[in-house]
Amino acid sequence: MSKLYLVPTPIGNLEDMTFRAIKVLKEVDLILAEDTRNSGKLLKHFEIGTHMQSHHMHNEHKTVENLIARLKSGETIALISDAGTPAISDPGFLLTRACVENNIEVECLPGATAFVPALVNSGLPNDKFVFEGFLPDKKGRQTRFLALAEETRTMILYVSPHKLVKTLAEFIQYFGADRAVSVSRELTKLHEETVRGTATEVLKHFEAKPPKGEIVVIVGGKSNK
Repeated sequence: MSKLYLVPTPIGNLEDMTFRAIKVLKEVDLILAEDTRNSGKLLKHFEIGTHMQSHHMHNEHKTVENLIARLKSGETIALISDAGTPAISDPGFLLTRACVENNIEVECLPGATAFVPALVNSGLPNDKFVFEGFLPDKKGRQTRFLALAEETRTMILYVSPHKLVKTLAEFIQYFGADRAVSVSRELTKLHEETVRGTATEVLKHFEAKPPKGEIVVIVGGKSNK
């Protein structure tokens, strides 16, 4: 029976791979991977021999039609990203939407994603939050910050290491020096680190110790007081 599986993969520690994810990846007809070289190491580690095909942001517009045809013919396909859950700041939305439009079943497995542990261990309110992902680099960046300055919910952002210091300085500019910030780095990996404090305190930390690795930033919302 045709079905698209969205399969989360570990964000660092391979022990976070679920038994169910391994079973699905072994049983489907095809695995779509963001980077076949990167995912090839994962599949080899878990002795998964399923055929793999590249599916990333640069080719997904061109491949969706063919993949829908294969699914309609009865194939089962699993989509994985380099790390975490597909479609969360990674390819996956376009194919998922096309499946929904064509009445093809979609099943997303639960599993690893970077922002959940970063949010939970930040110590900031997590009853209500907004996921912003990566902010615009240039065009629209100021507009986005002005809008977020009024956001009362906890905010989640993905930031590349070479832009972290600049982004923290922008927090001070738009949110204020005392806004609560938590930066989680290299989650689930050997050098995992979470730095919490005001925007000023966290900025000083990373100015003195330039960051490396994958980074999730949690920012407290604007106080209503």
